[in-house]
Amino acid sequence: MKKTLIELYTAFFAFKDYVFREWIMYIPFYTIRRFFIKQTVRRLGKGGFVMMKAEFRDGKNIEIGDYCFINKYSLLDGRGGKLVVGNNVDIAQEVNIWTLSHDPHDDFHGVVGKDVFIEDYVWIASRATIMPGVRIGRGAVVAAGSIVTKDVPPMAIVAGSPAKVVGQRKSELKYRLDWQPWFK
Repeated sequence: MKKTLIELYTAFFAFKDYVFREWIMYIPFYTIRRFFIKQTVRRLGKGGFVMMKAEFRDGKNIEIGDYCFINKYSLLDGRGGKLVVGNNVDIAQEVNIWTLSHDPHDDFHGVVGKDVFIEDYVWIASRATIMPGVRIGRGAVVAAGSIVTKDVPPMAIVAGSPAKVVGQRKSELKYRLDWQPWFK
């Protein structure tokens, strides 16, 4: 009897995640999506925008600051720890941010979870991957296709696999990401 209840509980939450990911996140009206996203993540700040087809895994561990822009097909994973996104963060299309990964040295393919912190004014370009345990400093830029395995200093521009510092950002970071397309 107890096993059946656990299975039902697990199935219910799996179905709830499926409905959110495959139905809710495809609704073309942001006001409706935003309502459901706020029920799913720990915090969704004011302003900003989350495009259709973005994916959240275990949203109770995900905090998104004010005026962030999260593009379509981006994946934000909160299964292995906290994922904290600061204010005015631009996450481009197809970015993957992981808090959970497998331990390659574990005989049983075990998992390892670590928190990820993305500070204010960070720009993560298309198809970048952020691995567990990383902190991206204020104003940093992660180039397209980069794989970030270690902390990124503030205002650094990183690129490559694994990502390495290739430059410094020269900006006073006075902008606010408040663009909201009509049907995206």
